[in-house]
Amino acid sequence: MTSQRHSDDALLDAARDCVVEVGVRRTTLTDIAKRAGVSRMTLYRRFPDVGTLVRALMTREFTQLLGRIEVTGATARERLVDQAVTGIRLLAADPLMRRVLDLDAELMLPYLVQRLGSTQKLVEQFLTARIAEGHADGSIRAGSTAAQARLVLLTAQSLVLSIRPATTDLDFAELLAELAAYLDAALS
Repeated sequence: MTSQRHSDDALLDAARDCVVEVGVRRTTLTDIAKRAGVSRMTLYRRFPDVGTLVRALMTREFTQLLGRIEVTGATARERLVDQAVTGIRLLAADPLMRRVLDLDAELMLPYLVQRLGSTQKLVEQFLTARIAEGHADGSIRAGSTAAQARLVLLTAQSLVLSIRPATTDLDFAELLAELAAYLDAALS
């Protein structure tokens, strides 16, 4: 199992390098296999197409990125707001996310209009737990935990995915400060 996981990580690392270099549409399984130093068949056995590989890559990368966010704040609401803002800041600066949004933004469309992806579901699970903690400590107003988590997810997601138009004539730090105030007030 460890060698399979290591192998998957090596394949995902190679995919990340290719996507950051040329974008998703111009990345091929052959390029990834070559960069990873494996045969195409080895790669095909694990990932049948570029789409499957890129989805696995994005899930791994963004889950790791979000896992690096430090927890601060006295209340669950303060922690949630701080982590949401920090997460958006990190995602907006992430080279993989930036490259996908710059070159292949249409790949994000299904996760905006059809379904939640695995990374979105992980974030929503985190938000649900944090909101439940806020209900318990009284820092987040009573309400549907699931609905509150979904709205925070969709609000944060919209800023990440709209970073370019959002910052055309506004400072990103100002937007993040407003988002923090907005989320804090919405959950109070």
